[in-house]
Amino acid sequence: MNNQTRKLTTVSMLCALAFLMAAVFRIPVVLFLRYDPKDIVIVITGFLFGPPIAALTTLIVSLAQMLTVSGTGFLGFVMNVLSSCAFACTASFLYIKKRRLSGAVTGLVCGVVCQTAVMLLWNYLIAPIYMGYSREMVSRLLLPVFLPFNLIKGSLNAAGVILLYKPLLSVLRHTDWIDSSSDTQKHNLYLPALFIAINVILLCIFSILYFNGRV
Repeated sequence: MNNQTRKLTTVSMLCALAFLMAAVFRIPVVLFLRYDPKDIVIVITGFLFGPPIAALTTLIVSLAQMLTVSGTGFLGFVMNVLSSCAFACTASFLYIKKRRLSGAVTGLVCGVVCQTAVMLLWNYLIAPIYMGYSREMVSRLLLPVFLPFNLIKGSLNAAGVILLYKPLLSVLRHTDWIDSSSDTQKHNLYLPALFIAINVILLCIFSILYFNGRV
């Protein structure tokens, strides 16, 4: 395959994988809010090909969700696009600038902060429409519900990227889905980073169980 065909094929495969993650792994956290790990794949796509491709992947996956598994219609589509783009495009933009572990971590942290801020504003403005709650009630939910949900969601996805990026990159190279010269910078994903990522995931799982009254 030439480079353009390989790139198109790989992005299509990653879109399908992200949609599968969204359709199958939907975990209730609190109220109507559910976590799915599609943003892990979208961020990895952005790390490989840049923020514009991350945004395109977000649009395709969010549209597929709206037409299949989502029950929130167009508003849910817009919510998914804003949320995933805020996280994935921010993270991949900063990582492309500095292809090191420090660049990845900086991008992921900034992505979580950006996503959380965007979704707090979005929920304040739009949630009363699709939740049927008054704006005053939604305002009271911002800090105890929407803020921790988005922090948990973003932290899980950031930790997932740290854990899965290098293995997935190796698989894609081995199977010739991407050029062997793609992203050849040293990432130095040493054991402390993996240890922290695993502990972040465990903390988030505990938080989800707490929100669901299981601990």
